[in-house]
Amino acid sequence: MSDRTPALDAVHGMLTLLFAVVALHVLWHAVRSPGAGRRNRVDLVLHCAMTAAMAAMPWRLGPPLTARAATVFFTAAALWFLLTPHRAAVFADRLTPAVGMAAMAWMSRTPSGAVSVSASASPQETVAAAGIPAAHHTAAHGHADDASTAATLVTVVLTVYLLGCALRSLTRPMPALRAATDPAHRAAATDPFGYVRDGAMALGTAVMLLLPH
Repeated sequence: MSDRTPALDAVHGMLTLLFAVVALHVLWHAVRSPGAGRRNRVDLVLHCAMTAAMAAMPWRLGPPLTARAATVFFTAAALWFLLTPHRAAVFADRLTPAVGMAAMAWMSRTPSGAVSVSASASPQETVAAAGIPAAHHTAAHGHADDASTAATLVTVVLTVYLLGCALRSLTRPMPALRAATDPAHRAAATDPFGYVRDGAMALGTAVMLLLPH
């Protein structure tokens, strides 16, 4: 039975619109920054790939990547953001997109050990029909419970961190466009809506972590 409802579809529609707007802003910023370095160009490509995948994910449109390939791709993207900064201050700024990519990899994964069980059959009937010893069945359920607890913990940690990043980005003051003297402020002035874009992306990703998809 499908878990889709009109309310859930409405939320997914708003998230798709959000991610589409973010993707367009990333592309617009890329066009306005033709002299960006190699690292910045790779960053923009990864951001576009993530926003496109996030926009399509709720609708199950048949993504071009399998679940495993998507998990590998976004895990590599997360490592790119973690391993490419040269200074501690830059690392702190790149931690948020790295966690966002990690969250995308987490959502793209195929749950391991999934077992299809008839909803109308009792556990004893299922075990007997499958010819599985009761002790082994109990142990398997214990492992499944442990895996479910660990998965819930990872989801909660990713969600809380991204919500904190969204709050931080969306409450930052807009950078001054004229009185920008140090390199950090000059970089922010070239992308004055970057904080809003990053905050919206973090917020949308956090919401997606909590929704069925």
